[in-house]
Amino acid sequence: MFVRATKGKDTMTISDLELDSSKSIDLTNRRKEKAGSVACEGLITTYHEYCRNTSIHGVQYLGEWERPFRERIFWLFVFLISIYGCSTLIQSAYTKWTETPVIVSFAEKSTPVWNIPFPAVTVCSETKRVLKQKGKETTYADLYSQFSEDMRASRVFRPENVSAVEMEEFRTLLHVCNTQIIEEDIPLIAGDDLDYFDVLQRMLPQFDRYFFYCRWLSRFGECETFFRKTLTEEGICYTFNGLRATEIYRDDTYQYQHSGERLEMENISSQHTPWTLETGYALDSNVETFPARVLSAGARSGIFLVLQSFKQEVDYACRGPVQGFKVGKDETVLLHAPDDVPQVSKQFVRIPMGKEVLIAVKPNMITMSSGIAEYHPIRRQCFLSHERSLRFFKVYTESNCQLECLANFTLTKCGCVKFSMPRTMDMPVCGEDKITCYDRAERELLVREFKRVRALNAARENSRGVESACNCMPACTSLVYNTEISQANFDLEEMLVADGDTEFLKEYPGSQMSRLSIYFKQSQFITSKRSELYGMTEFLANCGGIFGLFMGFSILSLVEMIYHFTLRLFTNLKRLVKG
Repeated sequence: MFVRATKGKDTMTISDLELDSSKSIDLTNRRKEKAGSVACEGLITTYHEYCRNTSIHGVQYLGEWERPFRERIFWLFVFLISIYGCSTLIQSAYTKWTETPVIVSFAEKSTPVWNIPFPAVTVCSETKRVLKQKGKETTYADLYSQFSEDMRASRVFRPENVSAVEMEEFRTLLHVCNTQIIEEDIPLIAGDDLDYFDVLQRMLPQFDRYFFYCRWLSRFGECETFFRKTLTEEGICYTFNGLRATEIYRDDTYQYQHSGERLEMENISSQHTPWTLETGYALDSNVETFPARVLSAGARSGIFLVLQSFKQEVDYACRGPVQGFKVGKDETVLLHAPDDVPQVSKQFVRIPMGKEVLIAVKPNMITMSSGIAEYHPIRRQCFLSHERSLRFFKVYTESNCQLECLANFTLTKCGCVKFSMPRTMDMPVCGEDKITCYDRAERELLVREFKRVRALNAARENSRGVESACNCMPACTSLVYNTEISQANFDLEEMLVADGDTEFLKEYPGSQMSRLSIYFKQSQFITSKRSELYGMTEFLANCGGIFGLFMGFSILSLVEMIYHFTLRLFTNLKRLVKG
């Protein structure tokens, strides 16, 4: 059948239309083939130009088509091995950069001792309760013996001929004497809730009888001008050169509300200077500052104490067959610094009676370079002061953090905290029936932390990234006072005979003394410094060295690659299209 399509004067058959459509499709296909051929040719041309001109080793052999196929396969194999070697070493460098970015090394210069505070000294007498009339007064041993018998017999403690005051003192001494000997599951002793601080204050030995003589920086003075009272786990002690409770604790804590008022003596040094361990003393600060510092080493630039106790006032049942004093040196980490809360039961030096003890102090300080402040605390394994906020303390130190963690754990475990632990006003204080509970809680916390860290390490996780449940890493700037201790005999009676003093022992019958001297051993010390082991600059330099060693690759090599496969490729394509 013959059909015509008419439009105006032009007449076309259907066969003509199909023929024109077929020609159009063929033309489009030829254009696509030509464009693809041009793109392929341009890419190959660019590839050959790149291989001839690149600075990367071995690539030029891959672009030479006249070379035997075996040689090109060989160079391709060598090139791939080089890439693998680069990748492996760069991965190792990256791991080192991410996991161990910080190194502790010695500082370039020594530090004079006047740049740091003199170590604070906390002194605790082993006499917790003065026996005014030994033999006529109910002792702790008498009460505890009767207490143990009654607990085994009837589980009820009802001593006879014991006043309410003596019962309060006994209940308080159960918390500060040898708590390890107390049996588990003892019932709560009948009586009202106690403010243990008030009872300890009432039992406290007379200060000027036990702190007989003090000298600071060759200046003699009353010991009360140098020491302030401090509440510790062993009762009320005396601290020299430690920050006030109102500067350590937060406003809503028991220690701030009570210790800040009653545990501090009014005539303590008032020349307070803004000081933190990170910033140190201000450049315009005076020589006499608080916390106090010294200008040189030696006994003349330290503190000297004469401590006294009395044989007839010692209650051996409370602290065991030990006479004397415990001296907790204010240090960071293991001990405590001026901004640390003294924990005398953990680190102390015992000062026995009838001895002269010399403590030479050697500071060990770790500072921080500004470059590591941008790292995450887990990576650098330390906290800046503003990075870790504590619930009970204004100042972050590892020791304060651990004490707060222990208080929180004890509260969870026992429903209360020990009287000496940091706490808010509404937190319950453990009674006598909870003594074994809070002692056990301290051990359980240590075991829990140990097992948790060990489990994380066993799982082959990043050991430097292990974070304990307490999250108490060291402060980035820390200060430890290492000590060298020596002692000799001190015979009070022989000294009095030599001086011709026959009245002293009549005035102080039963007196026995010790002498204590604390001073810096050297005027300069070498600090350590936390600094970048692998910063971004070192990481890039390391990568550049690896690339250069294996492939001769550099930043300009990367620019070459980008240039050839962008600008140069476009130029070649444009030239081929015109041609």
